Amino acid sequence: MMRPTKEHPMDCGEPRPPKLDAHQDHEPTWSSAVTSHRPIIPPLPAGEGREGEPLGPKRRSDRGAGAQFSLSQRERAEVRESRPSKKNCPVHFRVLKHCLDRTWLRGHSAAITANLHGALSLLLAGLIYFTFSFAASADGVRVGDLVMVAGARDNQLSGFGLVVGLAGDGDKSPIYTQQVLANMLQRYGINIQSLVTQITAKNVAAVIVTANIPAFAKNGSRIDVQVSSIGDANSLQGGVLLQTPLIGADNKVYAVAQGPVAVGGFSVGNGGGGGASVTKNFPTVAQIVGGAIVEREIPTTIEFDRTVELLLRDPNFISASLTADAINQVFTNSATALDSTSVQVRMPDGLANNQLVDFIARLEDVEVTPDVPARVIINERTGTIVATDNIHISACAVACGNITVSIASTPVVSQPAPYSQGGKPVITSQTTTQVTENKSALVALPELPTVQKVAMALNSLGVTPRDMMAIFQAMKQAGALQADLEIR
Repeated sequence: MMRPTKEHPMDCGEPRPPKLDAHQDHEPTWSSAVTSHRPIIPPLPAGEGREGEPLGPKRRSDRGAGAQFSLSQRERAEVRESRPSKKNCPVHFRVLKHCLDRTWLRGHSAAITANLHGALSLLLAGLIYFTFSFAASADGVRVGDLVMVAGARDNQLSGFGLVVGLAGDGDKSPIYTQQVLANMLQRYGINIQSLVTQITAKNVAAVIVTANIPAFAKNGSRIDVQVSSIGDANSLQGGVLLQTPLIGADNKVYAVAQGPVAVGGFSVGNGGGGGASVTKNFPTVAQIVGGAIVEREIPTTIEFDRTVELLLRDPNFISASLTADAINQVFTNSATALDSTSVQVRMPDGLANNQLVDFIARLEDVEVTPDVPARVIINERTGTIVATDNIHISACAVACGNITVSIASTPVVSQPAPYSQGGKPVITSQTTTQVTENKSALVALPELPTVQKVAMALNSLGVTPRDMMAIFQAMKQAGALQADLEIR
């Protein structure tokens, strides 16, 4: 939109304010008023201001201490008559209205500030409500992450095969590897059954191939396989698995595996100078991602008389009841907890049989807060301790003392007596046994209702994870540990 200037005055159908002379020290013209946002005040006769008051250069307004001027009712009327119409010139009308109402805003700054504070308070309250609502919803877990649908289960497959191309890292010619290699060559018209024991198999490794075929796997779909050496091969790195049929428990072939294997480690230096070698991870175990092709489908049934059964992965009576209640809030009176593992859900009457997939998808999307039992898991082989948040320890006293037994055997050479006839030196051993027991005071522990306080109390004792395992076992025997203790 073109701004009004002296050459292009605004044509809004309204009378324009009087033009001021350049030498007069009054308010600016239309063009400067629009850019500077200053109010346009018509010139007043000298010495005339508000009724009965002289016109001072910087008279303070009665409405606000910060105002530099004020207008009488007659002045405001003249300004309203001279401003452009809102209909014809909306942009300049808003600019002039802002300029003319600046004095009014100064007089009502307190009310505006109060309104702004109220609006900000409402906005803050809304943000807090949204935050707490989001946090509350984030605590829930999808039913699909807690259960599996009865009937939609995986099936295990296995097979025996050969991995070739191992560059000397294969089996050391065991009889089963030689026999399998001879059988494979016979399939291609090479009969060496009479020379089985003369076959060199250092580039070949006999392996077991395992896989899990999921429910609803169709013909032509691919599944991952694991390849494990059953012989004395050093590594499967760089090898290729030959075509291996994978059979199920019913001795039927359901998939066929083949392809290059991927090893997550290496083994180098075997047989080198001094017998030094370096091994990382387990080079005799490999995998092939998508290495098997499904050749036969497994029939699967998940709906029985318009009911679907959900099986909890971690059986728990409380979790089963909570899951049924959460489903009933979405599908009224449709779910029933049968036991600690099973929740039976009936399809609503309005759903057809061909909408079973949509119904299960909506079931798995329901959120529920499962019950977490109080449990302590101890793995003595790795020294790992895992405790849930609900464990509780009653008040007790603990003292942990370490006993160290050191047995040292030192070789001693016994020389024969001087000038003895036929005497020879004899090497004997001298054994030294030392027992060291660390002093430890009896520490009284208060009632510990949370796992955080339990961790802080045990750490304050300065014990090792091995000692913590013994303390947990002793607490369980004394009845002070209110949780399930599982030793792996």
